[in-house]
Amino acid sequence: MKNRLLSVLEKINDIEFFLTQTDGKIAPALEDRILKPAIRMHIISIAEQFNKLKDENEFELLSQIDKTDLRGLHAVRNFIAHDYDSVDDEILEVVLRKHIPHLKDQIEQILNQTSSSRS
Repeated sequence: MKNRLLSVLEKINDIEFFLTQTDGKIAPALEDRILKPAIRMHIISIAEQFNKLKDENEFELLSQIDKTDLRGLHAVRNFIAHDYDSVDDEILEVVLRKHIPHLKDQIEQILNQTSSSRS
């Protein structure tokens, strides 16, 4: 479980790094021929980690994650995976601006709780 969350956190940090290439501006990153596919693939990878947690019956953990963030991530993952060229940049921007930062906060909080409860 912890490794999956750490993987998600790593992907989010990568996305944040990609955005630094455009001074934190999302729209130019989504227009970039290299950054846009990288961001898309990281979103797919993040969603896949949560799917694996679900498959592993980590429902207690998943209950700590905002359902809106998980649904949004899953929907975008499906759009990207099944109709790559038709994914609306506005949808990606919402995910990057709203869901990804919120998800990062939640994961860090869970990881902090997990490590402090083991101490």
